[in-house]
Amino acid sequence: MEKTLPAIPVKRYFTIGEVSDLCCVKPYVLRYWEQEFSQLKPMKRRGNRRYYQHHEVLLIRRIRELLYDHGFTISGARNRLLEGAHKGPAPMVGSASMPGLEVHELDDASLALAVSEMVETVATSSIFAARPPAPMQGGLTFLPASDLPAAGHLSVEKLRDELTLIHTILSI
Repeated sequence: MEKTLPAIPVKRYFTIGEVSDLCCVKPYVLRYWEQEFSQLKPMKRRGNRRYYQHHEVLLIRRIRELLYDHGFTISGARNRLLEGAHKGPAPMVGSASMPGLEVHELDDASLALAVSEMVETVATSSIFAARPPAPMQGGLTFLPASDLPAAGHLSVEKLRDELTLIHTILSI
């Protein structure tokens, strides 16, 4: 039953209808999976409208793969996802912040755009703008936005290396 799923657009939030189309799963199934998988927690707004983030779309695709393609039961899929969460950091292939999920579903342009948005958000954040760079644990220092390289000048490999380093530091 393997079906090629459409590419996930680069945006912050997805409605349940968009996620349904991106994952080839009916909206009522997504609502049911929310009850069965504790990792799946979309943000809810007025009228209980659900908004999913990119990592949740990847999680739903993983759940779909386990249930539909590999024949797992709900309980088996839940256990498989929990096993992945307890194994620690995934291989250096480009692990996402959620264990068991990999960034390989993003193409290079999408990855570069996502990283660029994150760097811009952090660099323009009022939290960092009000303070001078300060050393942190391990000798890390926040650089002013003017010292950050433009995302267009970094190769995708360099971005992956930087993200892997950040992931490792945050996992300690």
